Amino acid sequence: MAKKSMIEREKKRQALVDQYATKRAALKAIVNDQTKSVEERFKASLKLASLPRNSSATRLHNRCQLTGRPHAYYRKLKVSRIMLRELGSNGEIPGMVKSSW
Repeated sequence: MAKKSMIEREKKRQALVDQYATKRAALKAIVNDQTKSVEERFKASLKLASLPRNSSATRLHNRCQLTGRPHAYYRKLKVSRIMLRELGSNGEIPGMVKSSW
């Protein structure tokens, strides 16, 4: 089980990403638009830099929905490898059977 503080920090980051997503997208569009003047693009880049760092989607980290483990994460199922094995053994994942030999 991951530390509660790390899980809560990740939730806070996700909330900030959701809150600033449209604003960041609009500013990035201005910065990347070659038809705009250099001054306008520079002002947009300064505004983009003034936004909270945790509002950037690249600062998010995938975590297991059940345990909060950050490593060995399966995107399709949103669980870690350990929980995948445990759920598969218990028969809680459709189509997955325990392999033993």
